[in-house]
Amino acid sequence: MPPVEPSSLVLPAVEREPVFQVRDLARIYGEGTAAVTALRGVDLDLFPGELIVLLGASGSGKSTLLNQLGGLDSPTRGTLLYRGWNLGAADEADLTRFRRDAVGFVFQAYNLIPSLTARENVALITEICRDPMAPEEALTLVGLGERMDHFPAQLSGGEQQRVAIARAIAKRPAVLLCDEPTGALDVRTGITVLEAIERSNRELGTLAVIITHNAILADMADRVFTLSDGRIVNERTNARRGSVSELAW
Repeated sequence: MPPVEPSSLVLPAVEREPVFQVRDLARIYGEGTAAVTALRGVDLDLFPGELIVLLGASGSGKSTLLNQLGGLDSPTRGTLLYRGWNLGAADEADLTRFRRDAVGFVFQAYNLIPSLTARENVALITEICRDPMAPEEALTLVGLGERMDHFPAQLSGGEQQRVAIARAIAKRPAVLLCDEPTGALDVRTGITVLEAIERSNRELGTLAVIITHNAILADMADRVFTLSDGRIVNERTNARRGSVSELAW
């Protein structure tokens, strides 16, 4: 049998190098009696191509953990490595480069510029990245190939959120971080948005991490982490990742 080239091997996640290694991660805001502990001793590894769902009640630490992974905040204690690089000890210039080149953010608010078309909103990102895809390609990937020259006011809420996703993935990020991306949308529109995230995760091989309070979305993930009081209290691995259309809405 001829040797198998390493690039053709499909390895289970546990045998691949993690994108993030997190150990004993803590984040405390304030001091003394006014101190608030948002994260307390979080441990996890996240791998390329995974779709991760973070569940938990408001105040459980989900957004704080996402902000740590995205380089928007620094840990008070513990280790936070991005592909072996100590993200927790990075200076602001390095964090800015990390956020620009490696991370795509999708928030509940779309944050589009009203005076620019969908294509132009995405182009704002592609003009500053090292190896971006064309805005047209990113918008087609999220199903907006025929709406790219429309302004935000001419788009529905779900379409605007898909523009935000296209903007995030156009930089070809290693990591896509989504904080309640369907929180302001109705069920049908939310399904369309989740399908766009799922497709970008699958076709680009991007690690996608989605914060939600909706436990139904857990079935679309490779792994699900439930947070409570700043800790991971449960980790679940799905033997089979369900498609968005299969979820029991």
